Amino acid sequence: MPATPDRIQTATALRDLVAARPTPRACQCALGTCAAWESITEERWPGAQLEAVATLRDPDLDEPTFEERHPHGTRYESPDAPITLTFFPFNRCDVWHCRVCDKHLLRYTEFGGYYVDHRVRTLDPGLIED
Repeated sequence: MPATPDRIQTATALRDLVAARPTPRACQCALGTCAAWESITEERWPGAQLEAVATLRDPDLDEPTFEERHPHGTRYESPDAPITLTFFPFNRCDVWHCRVCDKHLLRYTEFGGYYVDHRVRTLDPGLIED
């Protein structure tokens, strides 16, 4: 992750970031499709082909909200759950770009009492909401 990645603050800016890249191609990496949030160990994370391109995290918030937004009855694990920048878990995400397939991914780390769990989801621009 770069020392100071660009911060995306609006749904429009996030859509523009994805639109600036070519249409994703097939990729055979260990991530798979990641349509919904998936746990990805460091061993499966193909770091050599990924680059951090932005963050959705607000550096001025020590503890962003855990409140989720599901206006259409979705849940956290739903592949069609909306991507809403100021709600959990998107408010804790960084945006990654795959150099092999041109896919964008959202990644954040879930911390528990005895574990660290990296979670990844493909960034579907059709699900980005204001």
